Amino acid sequence: MTIAMKKQSYTIPCSSAFRDIVIKLAEDRSVNVADLVRSVLLVVPEDIIKRFPDPGEPEAGDREKTIIKTGPSKGRPWRRKPRLQVRLTPGYEVPFVRRAFNIAVVLDDNLYSIRLQKSETVSNYDLPKLKIDAACALDNNSNIKSGLDLKQMHEIIAALSFTPLPEGLSNKIDALHVMGFFPSERPNKAIVQSK
Repeated sequence: MTIAMKKQSYTIPCSSAFRDIVIKLAEDRSVNVADLVRSVLLVVPEDIIKRFPDPGEPEAGDREKTIIKTGPSKGRPWRRKPRLQVRLTPGYEVPFVRRAFNIAVVLDDNLYSIRLQKSETVSNYDLPKLKIDAACALDNNSNIKSGLDLKQMHEIIAALSFTPLPEGLSNKIDALHVMGFFPSERPNKAIVQSK
């Protein structure tokens, strides 16, 4: 059963260079930028993300030019901070999300590795549990620790950021599936927009 969760729009100010790197990484992986950050939020513990370096806000002169689309100033140019726009579940702070983006970038550059190890917690079902090592140590040799090679890590990330319908949307049931609804559900416009 899927649980309908409202999503919140986040504006993540960052340098133009960092924004461009994140957008290129998303394009290279055939996902959107929100999928990148969601993947990190799913697999990396919160305490590691909080301790990871924040690439920070853009410098004072780092601005992008855009055209105002609505209101009395419609059509006028505007210089604003470069940004990434994502929709996530509510409750994240902007620097935390920016740190998660930074983790996605450095993992792709093979600057850091994730080490998986068995948890000390034993499941009632006797299933092995994996956790990410809190050290998140710098690996200068770009080797994936714990016996996972780069190919295996790419397969894990591909599984986390899969494309649910490679052929695209062909009917209403496909659209409902992509948005996390059951085929029999009939969500109203407000619920669809909150996704």
